Amino acid sequence: MNTQRWMSRQFFSFFMTWGIFLPYWTGWMIHTKGITVSEASLIMSLGLVARGLSTLVVFPYLSGKFSSKTLLNGMAIGTLISILCHIPASSFTSLLIAALLLNFFYPSLMPALDTIAGFLAQNKQLKHYGKSRSWGSVGFVVAGMILTVFTGALGDEVILWALLLCTVVFLCLGMMRVPAVLSEKPTAAQPKADGMLKLFRIKHFGLVLAIVVLLQAAHASYYSYGYIFLQEIHAPKYLIGVIINIAVIAEIIFFSIADRRFQRFSVGSLLALAALGSSLRWILVFAFPSVIVFSIAQTLHACSFAMGHYAFMKYLIKHIPQAQIPKAQGMYSALALSWSTAVFTIFGGYLYEIEPRYAFIGMIVCSIPSMLLALVYRRLGYKKEAVVSV
Repeated sequence: MNTQRWMSRQFFSFFMTWGIFLPYWTGWMIHTKGITVSEASLIMSLGLVARGLSTLVVFPYLSGKFSSKTLLNGMAIGTLISILCHIPASSFTSLLIAALLLNFFYPSLMPALDTIAGFLAQNKQLKHYGKSRSWGSVGFVVAGMILTVFTGALGDEVILWALLLCTVVFLCLGMMRVPAVLSEKPTAAQPKADGMLKLFRIKHFGLVLAIVVLLQAAHASYYSYGYIFLQEIHAPKYLIGVIINIAVIAEIIFFSIADRRFQRFSVGSLLALAALGSSLRWILVFAFPSVIVFSIAQTLHACSFAMGHYAFMKYLIKHIPQAQIPKAQGMYSALALSWSTAVFTIFGGYLYEIEPRYAFIGMIVCSIPSMLLALVYRRLGYKKEAVVSV
């Protein structure tokens, strides 16, 4: 079978659900369930904690017990049941329980897909990771555009049904034929032999992980306050969705050309460029609080997020043994995409209350250290090459 096409399809279908959940789920709880903004924020924050625990501990453990296909479909079924649990939930407590259940299953699908991509790449069955991943970003944009039309016509109640429908589609695709390597069960010795701490014995893993954690944490203010900041600087309401999607379009363009244009770049160089682009992005938003400059800065999402993520995947495919990939992905998802974002969201919120622009310039406390660490890692890589050549 065409594994490149299969991987692209899986990324596209999953990120269609993510394009519904990430921007709209908080609003759905507030507008259809009648809870307050503070209650919804608490639910989402506790969900991030649950997400981190699930991807750091549960996902790697189950990866050592079940095949990739079984694990992916099992988590998709759990996600479907969790979404259904939201329908009868009518109180803060019942919504919190349903949200914790959802965050136990649903976000693990993301590291699961990247783990599968790593497996396929190491087995020479996936030639272009960036090309397949770009279809995920396309799915995110498509879902947002379609849902905008339906929520305008039918109200916010449609958000849950859209997420439910897209999850069913993702599950059905997962039940179909998959690459043979994904149906293989891990050997019984792998879970015991390959503890999570063993990852830090791999050369520079701890350094690379620290860099990408800082890189992703630097997006905290943008994810949480970008929408209201655009209102603060008087962006036309009908353009806010377009401006936010500029970042995703830049991400799509980067992933679609990354395998061709950035193949010869070292991981250290890519990480340093990503951190430089991130720093420039937040400085521009702070220094020039206008709709035009914010829109231009959105193109730097190709560096701050996409290039950083691509660099980590390149490092993972090249240096991490196949049995350890789920653990590496679990750590990346928990530390970089969940917990660090939660911590710096609180920090950004404190700065936003003082002055909205401060929330963005404050993110350079992550991006500048990540750039310095990336330059150190890049230099270590060149020293290694020099030693080998001698």
